[in-house]
Amino acid sequence: MDIPSKLRYHARHTWLDQSGDGVLIGLTEHAVGGLGDILYVQLPDVGDELIIGQSCGAVESHKTATDIDSPVAGLILDVNDALRTDPGLVNRDPYGAGWLFRIQATELGPTLTATEYEGLTQLPFPDPIC
Repeated sequence: MDIPSKLRYHARHTWLDQSGDGVLIGLTEHAVGGLGDILYVQLPDVGDELIIGQSCGAVESHKTATDIDSPVAGLILDVNDALRTDPGLVNRDPYGAGWLFRIQATELGPTLTATEYEGLTQLPFPDPIC
């Protein structure tokens, strides 16, 4: 399983990339593996104001449907419109083309390093996906 060390992680299986303008958010490879083939991704709208822990979207797969909880508070700057027509991008490239949204963060929730997140993924299921 790929867990890029340059990213931060949330216990609800999202990743955060703070290296560019705003914070880029996506689902981890671990989450994607638990969900299976993703059929639909519901995203927040540009301009939405999110709070930490708030449901800000949803993912549907062959196995299940689940909410996406925001790991940060702030204003949505951009969403990955490509997921509306090709939600499988999340399966094929969760840390690249399958990103979900970019947010201008006003507050970060608790995050984990790659090593800490890897330890979390070793816990037996059921663990919270998204």
